[in-house]
Amino acid sequence: MTVRELVSLLPDPAVLLARCRAIALLDGILDAHAPTHSFVCDWREGVDLALMDNGSGDQYAIVFDPAGVFLYGFDHESDASPWREEDRAHWPSLLDGLPASLAHYAETPEFQFEGFFDATVCAWRESGASEWRCGPVEFAPDESDGADWLFGLLVDGSPDAYVSFAEDYFERAVDREAVAAVLQGAPLTRRTVAALSPSVDFDAVAGQARRLGCSAPDTSEL
Repeated sequence: MTVRELVSLLPDPAVLLARCRAIALLDGILDAHAPTHSFVCDWREGVDLALMDNGSGDQYAIVFDPAGVFLYGFDHESDASPWREEDRAHWPSLLDGLPASLAHYAETPEFQFEGFFDATVCAWRESGASEWRCGPVEFAPDESDGADWLFGLLVDGSPDAYVSFAEDYFERAVDREAVAAVLQGAPLTRRTVAALSPSVDFDAVAGQARRLGCSAPDTSEL
C-alpha cells in the first residue's frame, strides 16, 4: 500500500481524531516513559496534533486544523526517502496539489530536519471535502513509501490490530477487552487501566486522558 491506496482507506477526520487520541492513551498507560504514539491538544490555537515516533528514525504527524487535516509520514528506509539523493529531494509530485490552507504545515519548524521537510508520505483533507487526497505520485510495483506500515494501525482501528502492535513493541501481554474499551471511547475506569497496567497510578492516567480529550472521571471530585 502506498499513499495512493491510503487515501481511499483513511477514515473520516472525526474517526481518525478519536483513534489517534485513544492510541496515544493506550501507549501512555502501557509505558508512560516510552510511548510510540502521542497526542497534543491545542498544539496551536484550535489545532490538535497526533504523532508517532518509533525511535528508529520513522515517524508521522497528523495535524487537525479547522481548515482540514494534514498528514505526513517518513519511512527512512523507503524508496521515497528524500535521502535517496545526495541533495535531498521529495519523491516526484509528493506535495503537488497541497491546498494553500494547509501547505504551510510542510514548512513548520517542528516538521523540519536540517531545514528540510523529511516526508515519504503526504495526504490531506480540507474541511468540508468528502475524501482524502494526495499528490499524483507514481510507484513501481516493487517500490514503497512506507504508508502501509506507518498508517496501517490507524486504517485498521481494531482492538486486534492494536494488541498485535503493542505486544510486539512493549514485549508483554496486552488485555484485548481493555484495549477495545479505550478504542470505543468508553469512559476510563480503574478496572480498564488495571487490566492494561496493574502498577500504574489511575489518577495520573485519568488526568492524562482528560488532557488528551478522552472521557475520564475527575478523580479530584470523587
